[in-house]
Amino acid sequence: MFGFLFMIPLCLSSSLWWLIHSFMFLYSFVFMFMMGSYADLNMISMFFGLDFYSFSLVLLSFWVCSLMMTASGVLYNSSYYSNFFVLMILFLFIMLYCSFTSFSLLSFYIFFEASLIPTLLLILGWGYQPERLQAGIYLIFYTLLASLPLLLVLFKVYDFIGTLFFPLLVDLGSYYFLFYVFILLAFLVKMPMFLVHLWLPKAHVEAPISGSMILAGVLLKLGGYGIFRVMKLITFLGLSFNYFWLSLSLSGGVIVSFICFRQVDLKSLIAYSSVAHMSLVIGGLMTMNWWGCMGSLVLMVGHGLCSSGLFCLSNIIYERLGSRSLLINSGMINLMPSMSLWWFLLSSSNMAAPPSLNLLGELSLLNSIMSWSSFSFITLVFLSFFSAVYTLYMYSYSQHGCYYSGLYTCSLGNIREYHLLFLHWLPLNILFLKGEFFFA
Repeated sequence: MFGFLFMIPLCLSSSLWWLIHSFMFLYSFVFMFMMGSYADLNMISMFFGLDFYSFSLVLLSFWVCSLMMTASGVLYNSSYYSNFFVLMILFLFIMLYCSFTSFSLLSFYIFFEASLIPTLLLILGWGYQPERLQAGIYLIFYTLLASLPLLLVLFKVYDFIGTLFFPLLVDLGSYYFLFYVFILLAFLVKMPMFLVHLWLPKAHVEAPISGSMILAGVLLKLGGYGIFRVMKLITFLGLSFNYFWLSLSLSGGVIVSFICFRQVDLKSLIAYSSVAHMSLVIGGLMTMNWWGCMGSLVLMVGHGLCSSGLFCLSNIIYERLGSRSLLINSGMINLMPSMSLWWFLLSSSNMAAPPSLNLLGELSLLNSIMSWSSFSFITLVFLSFFSAVYTLYMYSYSQHGCYYSGLYTCSLGNIREYHLLFLHWLPLNILFLKGEFFFA
């Protein structure tokens, strides 16, 4: 934490980009080996600490923030406010780190909201299209409006129990229904759940590559982490009403899969597929069993790496062609054959093919949701099938067929881009071999 704070003065000089970048990877590896005991909560200080759930998500934040700088090489080469950009990434990481390690619900809420500010600045400052202002307003209004009731609920919980410290929280029983709705609403909008997902595709399409990576990689996971933490307060009401969120998110996931079929913008397609994947995570968390909670963690980590990698791929093509339209990007295997391998590897992970974390997560979530109700297999079958269908549609349409006749030159990928994609794909498939790490 202090290492990141002390890196902030380095942002003053744009020539130290490489130094900050190297330090971020170094800290990622140092943190990776600071495992300690996961059997219980590791207290770092009075209000901060780690358990297994937060450790995995903090490590994901470390990794994605480091890769954000790798992906934004063009921004550094063009010297487009690159030092301010690095400052935003560091500030965003510090906010995420504090959110995932907070042991007090109030400090978690504060950092949860504070992470919106650097994200908004990334979209407004380095986004591509003029509509980025509208996308930023969507992002802020959706998330702030939904999480204001949560703040009021937290004051009420403090009044009721006398503490907001996670390990001391108790189930409030059948307190009242609105309390239950308000406490979940903020996190369901952040996930985002179907019906309140409209801000996500807009924000993704307008954001620069780094904004898309952190949005898909980590910010959506704040919602899942929050639900996991507050479920202790609302277990009793959850047993009565969770079926509503579960059925809405699963059927919403199927509808979003249909929306994916008719997307012509690569980024938009990947963004909608995120909503479909997150619907499974919501379903798993709402079942409130061990398979569901751990499966949701695995899928969140897997999805964070996979969709972040897919956004990088769409950006690599965008930098060459100046367009993300599938109509112009078809037949890329003729022009960038080595990049097609990475498209294939990350697309196969996106449809939960072995060996990827997505498969491990989806299998455990299938287990968990089927144990809750065997009737849910109907929506689960459609979800799994359609996720393969729209991923194949994206892969085959972008790689095969005739390429755009107006395209005369297209360079192959450079070392930085292959390195970036490799660092997305490797942990996604290597962690699969250590499945007992999550479920032991």
